[in-house]
Amino acid sequence: MVKLRLKRFGRRHHPFYRITAMDQRSARDSKTIEELGFYDPIESDDTKALRVDIDRAKYWISVGAQPSDTVAGLLKKVGVDPKPGTPIS
Repeated sequence: MVKLRLKRFGRRHHPFYRITAMDQRSARDSKTIEELGFYDPIESDDTKALRVDIDRAKYWISVGAQPSDTVAGLLKKVGVDPKPGTPIS
């Protein structure tokens, strides 16, 4: 099964994450199927902190990829419904 989840980069005490589509059996920082964007939790400017390729995220969700809880929250911020058929609140 494909999962949408975060892959950690950055140095100690300054995390930087890439939002990726990965096989659920693979390790956190292993090879990805596709990179969909990035998230920088340290960045104070919200427009620079989160970038997501919305079309590709919608595609992966439509074919059955399951987002992690954190990625689902990030997708809601950019307007992507993490679970098809449910309203975005």
